[in-house]
Amino acid sequence: MAAGASALDARVLVINKLYSAVRVIDARRAFTMLCKGSAEVISVEAGSYVSYSLHSWSEVADFQRSFEHEQHDWVTTPRLVMAVPKIIRLLGYDRLPREPVKLNRRNIYARDHSQCQYCGKNFSTKELTLDHVVPRVQGGENSWINLVCACVRCNARKGGRTPTQARMKLIREPVKPRRNPAITLRLGSPKYQSWKAFLDEAYWTVELQD
Repeated sequence: MAAGASALDARVLVINKLYSAVRVIDARRAFTMLCKGSAEVISVEAGSYVSYSLHSWSEVADFQRSFEHEQHDWVTTPRLVMAVPKIIRLLGYDRLPREPVKLNRRNIYARDHSQCQYCGKNFSTKELTLDHVVPRVQGGENSWINLVCACVRCNARKGGRTPTQARMKLIREPVKPRRNPAITLRLGSPKYQSWKAFLDEAYWTVELQD
């Protein structure tokens, strides 16, 4: 991610006082909480958790820039250059209000792992479409349980029919995720490996069932 304003869109994991994951926010909000003193930075260093205030975090910036530059996103101000923390810990309260998972194309692709839910093959996002399991012409709605990824070929083959009518079978039943499905994708990035220390891997990655 480029330095400057775009770094403020980097994702930061929020944990509570008991070191349990609460949610993910952007760096802009994380720095606001650090400035207010309602949170501290947590850094995973050599297998240990090290806490920093905003001031002490800014003091290690020179070391980070020299030895860990590629591991961080960077925010530049007229007075200093600071790494975006990966994790912050709440100090005054245990949790933030949980936001509902938004029903949008990106989250559906993430939930379905960019995999056609009929033929089971993986495609780039440009080669995928959204399919209504129960077609709109038959009263199907835009919902988590009625929208799936489908390749162009399977979508065209199914047409305005249900899977049963088209003699096609879903490889898995669509469900509404309990957490943002994009989190699973971020855990695959080396930049976010420190998150795994605070997340129940099975909770985030197993197939969700109603």
